Amino acid sequence: MAKDKHQSATPATDWLKAHKISFESLSYEYVDHGGTAKVAEVFGLDHHAVVKTLIMEDEHAKPLVILMHGDCEVSTKNLARQIGVKHIAPCKPEQAQRNSGYQVGGTSPFGTRKRMPIYVQKTILDLPSIYINGGRRGFIVKISPSVLLDPLGAKPVDCANAD
Repeated sequence: MAKDKHQSATPATDWLKAHKISFESLSYEYVDHGGTAKVAEVFGLDHHAVVKTLIMEDEHAKPLVILMHGDCEVSTKNLARQIGVKHIAPCKPEQAQRNSGYQVGGTSPFGTRKRMPIYVQKTILDLPSIYINGGRRGFIVKISPSVLLDPLGAKPVDCANAD
């Protein structure tokens, strides 16, 4: 549960370093199904500033990444409409892992195995800082949300359903 400057590298932290992006590493004791609520609780953070990385797919099984506030759900209907596909659904965990290269519960949008389109709930971009998975269960990075646009290339969408 300590701030950790010397965390072992992950594909996500390697990607951040390669793009010269400063980040703060935070480690905690991972809890199955604890999700972003557990991260917010452990570090005393606003749950809205903890961002979840979800691997979904369209009707042709083409994977995509959606970044959402921890305290919101994705409206797959709104997302599908905004990106011009008929249907979006979460990938099965084993398919999400194959697409991202990350274990479910440790998925980061940075340094994924496959290049996938990335979408971000636009209100995330209004936050001063965000807390997002650093590529391993129990490992979070604090970054500026501007990183999600450039260099990550996420496209802003509006598809949040409040919890």
